[in-house]
Parts: sequence; structure tokens; C-alpha cells
Amino acid sequence: MGVLLNVLLQLIQLYSWALIIYILLSWFPNARESAIGQFLARICEPYLDPFRKIIPPLGMIDISPIVAIIVLRLASAGLIQLFAWLL
Repeated sequence: MGVLLNVLLQLIQLYSWALIIYILLSWFPNARESAIGQFLARICEPYLDPFRKIIPPLGMIDISPIVAIIVLRLASAGLIQLFAWLL
């Protein structure tokens, strides 16, 4: 069961990095129109959309990706606690 936990934690970590890269692409003109930007948009936007509906932007700053990453971190901590409780 430890292998399953490690795989899940690695997937969450990988997805967190994908979100960070996707967020950083917004700082560069036309970066999101590249092949990598479009790929990241396909995997990141479905997760970010519910957060954007709940959390309004603060002026020109969208803090919903920060909250989304925090939720991923909390999910990984929850998984660790769940697996510790099951063992």
C-alpha cells in the first residue's frame, strides 16, 4: 500500500508543478498559445475553473491558482493521514 501512496503523492506533486508552469506562462506574451501552453491548459483549466468561479480576482491578480495549489497540498496531507490510519 506504500507504493500506491507514493504514486499518488508523486502525481499530485507533478500536477502542482504543471499548475505552477501554467501560471508562469501567463507572464509571457503568447506563451499559452504554444503547444506546451495548450497542453497545460487542457489539463489545468478544468481544475482551476471551479476555484475561479468561487474566488473573484483582486484587481488584476487572480489568486485562485494559489488556493488550488493549497488544496492539492492539503489533499496530499490528507492522503498521508488516511494511509497512516489504514496501516
